[in-house]
Amino acid sequence: MEAVVLGGGGLTGRCTVRDLAATGGFDAIRIADLDLGLAESAARATGSDRVRAEALDVRDAAALRRVLKGADVCVNAVQYTFNLAVMEGCLAEGVPYLDFGGLFHTTRRQLAQDSRFREAGLLAIPGLGQVPGISNVLAVEACRDLERVDSIVIRDGWRDLTPNGPEIVFTWSPSTFLDEMIQAAMVFENGAYRAYPPMSGGEEFAFPAPVGRTTVYRTLHSEPATIPESLREKGLRHCEWKEGGPGIDLLRTMAKLGLGSESPVEVRGQPVVPREFLLALLKREHLLGAPAGVTLLDWEVCDIEIHGQSNGAEVERHAQARFPPRPDWGFTATEYAVGVAGAIGARLIVEGAITQTGVVPPERCVPAGPLRAALAERGIETTVTPPEPPLPPPRTGAR
Repeated sequence: MEAVVLGGGGLTGRCTVRDLAATGGFDAIRIADLDLGLAESAARATGSDRVRAEALDVRDAAALRRVLKGADVCVNAVQYTFNLAVMEGCLAEGVPYLDFGGLFHTTRRQLAQDSRFREAGLLAIPGLGQVPGISNVLAVEACRDLERVDSIVIRDGWRDLTPNGPEIVFTWSPSTFLDEMIQAAMVFENGAYRAYPPMSGGEEFAFPAPVGRTTVYRTLHSEPATIPESLREKGLRHCEWKEGGPGIDLLRTMAKLGLGSESPVEVRGQPVVPREFLLALLKREHLLGAPAGVTLLDWEVCDIEIHGQSNGAEVERHAQARFPPRPDWGFTATEYAVGVAGAIGARLIVEGAITQTGVVPPERCVPAGPLRAALAERGIETTVTPPEPPLPPPRTGAR
């Protein structure tokens, strides 16, 4: 079995590579990244001779197909704006596909490719990362026994507990974060989508320890792009996403200053694209990922609030996922959770645990029991309250 991880040298892709190498199941793991140096570093970190790195620009369709040829699964960890191009390559080479999210609008464009993938007998899963991904599967699983589901509000909060940690650091794509700050938040409301200003609807929410009380805001996200249709038969009328934690207000300020713009501005007679300048500056200042010699100890919690009906009675239910960092691997909570979700998904695909074809969101194809058991093996706790029957004990040795 061979897995290809596109963008495998990046913040989250390198964790997918590490998990795939550590837990077995694949004879070969190929990292393809625009930055060969990052890909080679990710390969060395695994300590495995089954992992090799190569340079790839996914905008080169022919080169992309050469990398994908003969693979058993593709984990796409590149910037979401390239999701459709990578899907085309996978479709051409007959390779099952998954990615970490399409920020709502790209996700919906991906879903429109469903008939092409079904005709080819091929699977593509848009948004099988942490959030979206784990959040989708957990939300729909928590609704399984409800007769009616009225509303789902997904809130995500984070907190950095690093002693004397860096004041500014990005553990997720700053370009994607800027898009969340600039583009309207899409809320499924009264059975239709409504656009709200980004960073609107602020509220304090009490997450479980160690995150605690955190202000969260509406931002653009992929969960509302698929969950309403997945729960249409249960009558879902409202679905929205909110997030918050250290750094989010800074991001909003950067967006308001125009640093997320892709329209060039003239500087001393030269056109400068603000977003490209910002990303280059963040890279130069070593603000992407943990600084050298610093182990970030952050936590992230996703709470899914569900209102519906069970046995004729109105109920409120909460599903939660608690995401720890992985300091022995050098990964923050977000990097670790996104990366291992992709690795678990790749393994479920090649093992035949996911049998659907077409472009299928994770909540409709990923089996909740095996996913949650695999997450538990990796120290990621998921719960549904009121209490549910316990999960089967995890297999040993995965960490």
